[in-house]
Amino acid sequence: MDYTYLLLLAVVLLSTKVFGVLTEHVHLPQVVGALLAGIVMGPSGFGVLQSTDFMVKAAEIGVIMLMFTAGIDTDMKELKATGVQASVIAVLGVFVPLLLCGGLYFAFFCGGEFTAYNLLRSAFMGSVFSATSVSITVETLNEMGKLKSKTGTTLLSAALIDDIIGIVVLSVLSAFSSGDSDPVMVMVRIVLFFAFVLVVGLVVRRVFSYIAEEHWHSRRVAVWALGFCLLMSYCAEAWFGVADITGAYFAGLILCNVTKARRFVAKKFTVTSYMVFTPVFFASVGMKTNLRDMNGDILVFALLLVAAAVLSKVAGCGMGGLACRMSRHQSLVVGIGMVARSEVALMVAQRGINAGMIDPSILPAIVLAVISSALLTPVLLKMAISKGPELA
Repeated sequence: MDYTYLLLLAVVLLSTKVFGVLTEHVHLPQVVGALLAGIVMGPSGFGVLQSTDFMVKAAEIGVIMLMFTAGIDTDMKELKATGVQASVIAVLGVFVPLLLCGGLYFAFFCGGEFTAYNLLRSAFMGSVFSATSVSITVETLNEMGKLKSKTGTTLLSAALIDDIIGIVVLSVLSAFSSGDSDPVMVMVRIVLFFAFVLVVGLVVRRVFSYIAEEHWHSRRVAVWALGFCLLMSYCAEAWFGVADITGAYFAGLILCNVTKARRFVAKKFTVTSYMVFTPVFFASVGMKTNLRDMNGDILVFALLLVAAAVLSKVAGCGMGGLACRMSRHQSLVVGIGMVARSEVALMVAQRGINAGMIDPSILPAIVLAVISSALLTPVLLKMAISKGPELA
């Protein structure tokens, strides 16, 4: 038996934690550090890390657990409080990046040929930058005492809805990329998947609510939740041709209203995933980001992609804010607050690569855009808030 996987796992865990602590000291999420660890220790740097079957499968489990956690952390009460306003902002915040970033990919890599395949590839690329990560925005707003303002609350709700819409878009694109050339059958499978989620959700939520009354603090609840998460991931991929991470996200969403067990399960998942599986996922993305293969065209595309990623959220979400009668300053703050991308963007990119929809050679450009958005968001947000009128 080859025990190299133990060495690889040790290197991943130690390097991602070291780089994570370093990036945290400069007020960046540890995700950026984990990515940098993969880049430095992978083919672009020292070449210590390499992709193996174990690493690939551990990374997949990591991304599934991340999406489940994102689903169970969804606050439905907050969504209802700012529903219409946040929904308008979220819809435009998804579709403007979808069009702009997808259009940029089409212009660079599709040769102007309007084929179904090229449009699907471009849509996949656009969907990478549709989702928002507000962890950096939350820290910035909290630091400035604006987190509980009406603008801050609307921004957070819009980000949650943004993620849900992004996952639905990913489900549709994944189904179309599964090899079925009949669009009617693809749509039938998608409808059946959401019907399946609804039926399973009604049953499982009742079961977990009953269990949680007496055993919400028991580890067995977390184990059952993990089993449910993995089953939903399998069913989504194997039965409906929808991404496994979509099944994991909706598994979390189903359990997000099981009040007593929710926090306990989320805490157990966070500990388990961040100790082993999540670092492997982010490091594996960094490993696949081979900077040595970048040429002039990819570099130009990367710089334009950074600009498109930033401007599309500011414009899309900002227009949504104006449409909902927010002031120009409030709309600008909301738009900037939605710029940051992180985990979900990388997950969708990885899904696109696995499906053959995104060329692995442009992964460095995607990673650069993700890191740049994380760097720019707090700077731009502080400037916008400090130089404008008091936020409501």
